[in-house]
Amino acid sequence: MAQDFLIVGGGVVGMAVAYGLAQAGQKVTVLDERDDALRASRGNAGLTWVQGKGLGMPRYAELSLDAVTAWPAFADELQSLTGIDVQHEQRGGIDICFDADEAAARQAEYRALQQASPRIARGFHWRYLDRDALLPYLPGLGDNIHGGTWSPHDGHCNPLYLLRALYAASLERGVIVHPASPASRVARDGGGFVATTPRGDFRAERLILAAGLGASALAPMLGLSGAVRPVRGQVVVTERLPRIAQLPTPQIRQTASGGYLIGDTQEDAGFDKGTTLTMIQALAAKATRIFPRLAQARLVRAWGALRVMTPDGNPLYESSEACPGAYNINCHSGITLAAFHAGDLSRAILDDRLARDYPQFSGERFDVPA
Repeated sequence: MAQDFLIVGGGVVGMAVAYGLAQAGQKVTVLDERDDALRASRGNAGLTWVQGKGLGMPRYAELSLDAVTAWPAFADELQSLTGIDVQHEQRGGIDICFDADEAAARQAEYRALQQASPRIARGFHWRYLDRDALLPYLPGLGDNIHGGTWSPHDGHCNPLYLLRALYAASLERGVIVHPASPASRVARDGGGFVATTPRGDFRAERLILAAGLGASALAPMLGLSGAVRPVRGQVVVTERLPRIAQLPTPQIRQTASGGYLIGDTQEDAGFDKGTTLTMIQALAAKATRIFPRLAQARLVRAWGALRVMTPDGNPLYESSEACPGAYNINCHSGITLAAFHAGDLSRAILDDRLARDYPQFSGERFDVPA
């Protein structure tokens, strides 16, 4: 059976695009790596988040706002199709500020972002709240927290359940997934494309790279940007504790099962996805500063994962001029942007209008002489 699209990469980004294309009636094959692959979905807090996005690139903030607006219907759609509840909640979120300088800088950044984009000025709502004003949202907040920015748009989900639901929904729509089939080479092949894997060659009319860190080697083969690097994030989780009605934060959130997920680290450690005692201690100290009651909680697990980062931290969406029909999709916000990737972005790829609709996100922005 001739395939319309070959997607290299079976993480949250690749599977969201696969699902969107399959929903549009396309025949899609996904080439995935093994279970021990460097999956970014294992190294994030599952936030569906607008705060902090698009500083320096307002269009990214606009996409994030559109994505979180679409998230409730997207989560319902996945559950209706697969029976999997991705545990999405959108009751607002808090980004904590530990001192006055951080609070002032944050507010200045958000005001500048709103001035740069009329759409964000109209649609992005936030307020700075001092520590006492945060207490109804974060019961038990530590005395030495300055405050934080609140936004009604923010929420969270279970990222592993999301990946599972995207797989199930894609299979339901006819997507063919080949696990343990990492692509070592991609190339033009007559009127289409071919990817070489340990399990043989796979062909399709068009090809999408959603390979995360693998894009550094694969993308240049098709005239696309390989400007991505690993950023390690370490995460710790506590034992299950009684659920408390509180909003999520990028620093810490309570999961649906009761454990507190603690993260928000960014380390240049190459491809080392290990954990370090120093960072685990730092995360524990931050968690107990935010919620002193956690000082008695047991940590039950710690792990590290590699996030995908572009030079400016913004998404990479591009089509190849050298090899028309080849595309490169890469970002570190695959959870937040999942509804967008399965919706508008997939349709833009299908209609071959990626470069026209999203020119700001092309890899050409990195080709600036020093």
